[in-house]
Amino acid sequence: MSTTLVLAVCLDPLLQGTQRAVWSSAGYVFLAANSIKEAINHFKAGDFDLVLVGDSIPADSREKLTFLIRATGSRVPVVSIAGSSEHHDSFADATFDHDSTNLLSGIGDLLRSKTKMRTASAMQYGAAL
Repeated sequence: MSTTLVLAVCLDPLLQGTQRAVWSSAGYVFLAANSIKEAINHFKAGDFDLVLVGDSIPADSREKLTFLIRATGSRVPVVSIAGSSEHHDSFADATFDHDSTNLLSGIGDLLRSKTKMRTASAMQYGAAL
């Protein structure tokens, strides 16, 4: 089983501590960033499987971060945490509310879906050669 590395961007240190515990117990490796600038620096230096952006980050900054990640050519899933279940960030691959069970389940589904798409794409590429 491979390790899943999550870059979490959040301005609330208490929430980061809680998230770290939840993610670790679910088998994820969690790296926290306290600002957009720090997140970009970590992203450039690392090989992340997922970027998680908390609702403590203003919406325009969450969108800017997603844009900067996409500008690198990366297709790493960006997941936004919303303050309510009715909210959806159109720039993110997925938006989930704070419920840790739904969040972990949804992210697991998203990562499995992305893995299947990469595998199918690689198989098609290999068949074309």
